[in-house]
Amino acid sequence: MSKFRGAAAIAGIGQTPYYKRGTSPDPELKLALRAITAAADDAGIDVRDIDGFVSYASERSDPAKLMPALGTRNLRFASLAWFHGGALPATLNLATGAILSGQAEIVAVYRSMAENNSQRLRVVVAQNDTSSQYLVNGLESPAQILALRAQRLMEHDGVPRSALWAAVEASYHHARNNPRAYGRMTEMDETVYENARLVSEPYRLFDCSRENDGAACVLVVSAERAKDLKQKPAYILSAPMGTMEGGGALEENWRPYYGTAGHRELAQRMWAESGYGPKDVDVAQVYMNMTSMGIGSMIDHGFFTAEEAGDFCTFENFVAPTGKLPINTSGGDLAEGFIHGMGLIPEAVRQIRGTSVNQVPGAKLSLVTGGPGDIVSSTGLLGSEETL
Repeated sequence: MSKFRGAAAIAGIGQTPYYKRGTSPDPELKLALRAITAAADDAGIDVRDIDGFVSYASERSDPAKLMPALGTRNLRFASLAWFHGGALPATLNLATGAILSGQAEIVAVYRSMAENNSQRLRVVVAQNDTSSQYLVNGLESPAQILALRAQRLMEHDGVPRSALWAAVEASYHHARNNPRAYGRMTEMDETVYENARLVSEPYRLFDCSRENDGAACVLVVSAERAKDLKQKPAYILSAPMGTMEGGGALEENWRPYYGTAGHRELAQRMWAESGYGPKDVDVAQVYMNMTSMGIGSMIDHGFFTAEEAGDFCTFENFVAPTGKLPINTSGGDLAEGFIHGMGLIPEAVRQIRGTSVNQVPGAKLSLVTGGPGDIVSSTGLLGSEETL
């Protein structure tokens, strides 16, 4: 059995409100401080005792800036995971590794975004991720690039558009019960969905994740320490990161990677390390930068095949509390808010605690996936004490 499995747990969660992009009253640094402090209060930990910091993507609230305000007594570990939203569960991998190796005892995993502060829309250009192969063909945004993959998933693999709508419908249904959700007041039905403006075929407006300012944090500690803290622990059973052979920046030339979401090998590793499989999962927080990518991720994780997507991907199956696979129970990236997916981990923890506004009764295994189709991605499985 892997030394990683269940060695660490999430003991605290903290989130700021979601703001429309560019409208946050606070800069990224203050948002990060608010989320980290809230997570420490939630866990019953003195924020000064946090000795590790992990983030991902283009995080600008680095530990050197956080320490003076938090009163950090001793910084022992700091790391940043590659790449963007794909690295979301990988942060749990890094935090667990730091704790297992004795490099840290309390690790804050966080992400903060404020467009007026960081000029978010320039991130892709600044990181040189948009290759000339895309640019010379007029592809300048993630929506355009991922639309190519959506067309392939629908035309070649036969995934119907109804599968995309089901993910949207379930997300907005869940958001209505969530006071944190930025999209909770959006009246969503199929007519609204189909009549929304076209972004990049086949994506319409509501197929796309929201763009928000905000911050979120989870605190990772050892499994032993978690038992003595305020909250019910959510144990990290597996959180592999990586890319399959032949992956990377290939500009759509390698179909096994880009055809679905690039999560197949990661999912296989996660199931092997955790000792569980797709049929055991009670609830899933699926990263949906775009709807088809989330559908592709679920295919890669083995919940259904592309041929089965039309029958499986329905509102009834995706909605809590009774669906076969309730997804994005806070509203997710589509309807709650989007800060490179970081809001998905706190919701995965709430499901284990039994405190979600759209709770799945008796949830013991809670999945959270990273950004699908990213150059390097990750996935993770959280469990209750009964799953160890």
